[in-house]
Amino acid sequence: MSIRTPPTLLWLAGESLLRDEASAIAALDYLPAELFPPLFIQACRRRMRKPLKVLVQAWPFPVLPLGSLMRLPPVMVLKAVLEGLDGLLAQEVRPRRWKLRVLDLRNMDVNLWRMWCGHSTWKCSQTGSVAVHCSSPNMEHPLAPLEVFLDLDFSEMATVKFFMYIIQWAQQRKGSVHLCCKTLNFWELPFQRTRKVLDRVQLDCIQEVGVDCTWDLPTLGTFARYLGQMSNLQSLALCHKERRSRRSKILSQFLSQMQRLQHLKKLYLGSTSFLQGRLDQMFRCLQTPLDKLSIWDCWPLTQSDLTHLFQCPNLRQLKSLRLYGANLTDFSPEPLRALLEAVAPTLQDLCLNNCAIVDSQVQAILPVLSRCHQLRDFTITENTLSVATIKQLLRHTARLRSLELERYPIPLECYRIHETVNQERVALIQAELTGILRELGQPRTIRLNTKYFRSGEFYDDMEPVMWPCSDPA
Repeated sequence: MSIRTPPTLLWLAGESLLRDEASAIAALDYLPAELFPPLFIQACRRRMRKPLKVLVQAWPFPVLPLGSLMRLPPVMVLKAVLEGLDGLLAQEVRPRRWKLRVLDLRNMDVNLWRMWCGHSTWKCSQTGSVAVHCSSPNMEHPLAPLEVFLDLDFSEMATVKFFMYIIQWAQQRKGSVHLCCKTLNFWELPFQRTRKVLDRVQLDCIQEVGVDCTWDLPTLGTFARYLGQMSNLQSLALCHKERRSRRSKILSQFLSQMQRLQHLKKLYLGSTSFLQGRLDQMFRCLQTPLDKLSIWDCWPLTQSDLTHLFQCPNLRQLKSLRLYGANLTDFSPEPLRALLEAVAPTLQDLCLNNCAIVDSQVQAILPVLSRCHQLRDFTITENTLSVATIKQLLRHTARLRSLELERYPIPLECYRIHETVNQERVALIQAELTGILRELGQPRTIRLNTKYFRSGEFYDDMEPVMWPCSDPA
């Protein structure tokens, strides 16, 4: 039988005070700051509109992290908070106790609420410090009296109305409210709706953009013009399913806008067939070295594309390189080996999933792989490798003291004629590999991935095998 943690005196004081709304509102000018968070939480839970409105107007802290308290605030709660802010913004003289400068609607892990409430019975995420946010120093607009931080993720249609309500509210108060959106995601959203959002947010605030679309190429060119105005963009994820083959003009428009991105450090590309045969142009337009590069569903890429990819000067400081679906079967390992040589001092994450890599190519990169001493995560699954090659990989990666997780494919010898897994053979090889790990004396966690790729289909014949190897007794 578990013992329930009793509520704190602070929490009980808030409950008692809110039993009489009028008294609670009248007492706000005299209450200590410590009582405001539990009062606010209880007013939210009980949908008490008037107390919420007045609590916002008397909020004694610089930040109100509403998004950490509730991911999507109920309409009543949101309207009460915004009405409270409207009351403040309408006053010509700033109230004495008005310290609020930031309304944070992002769903963050860092959370002041638990600390504020003294670890009360309210369930919050892990405690962490919350800094007072400010606009980027590179932005030309003046700092508004009130900043509203919001991450826009249109992957769930249920959130569209909520986001559009906030955007419209902030736009109607442009002189006194600055809406700062640092993360913007559009997943399968018609461009008409996407454009409405882009026209209403401050583009130079945006630091991360994710787009998964089926827009035609002229529409993609229009989007690129917005992209070029995101002067502080640091991360771009683009997955585009092309409908037309004519692409040279659109590509030049897209690349001309990419050249304007002075702070881009992370690039994710998926299904971008309009870049086929022109990947070298894409990377030549980058203004700064990348920290992270991820390319998935990249079967359309040519051998020339991959050669230019591995030889690009702006990839010489990579911390993360992730390729999925690049056909390297007939590809010389030398360009990849040269790239790994260049990034060995910085590389932390290497993923070569479903790249049709064979034993000879792995053996060619083993010496340089063993010099990637910062490597933490190594994945080479969904490739056809033998037991002998996996054993060699285990011995070479044993020298990498920072390595935390390795993922290898079930060896070729474990598959029957019809591409099903022989589980008895897997168990024998697992025991053999575990023996090698114990011999090396390096505690590690290895994952054998059982997905097998062939003819464009995946076969999931058994659960992935995971085992940690502890120090030998």
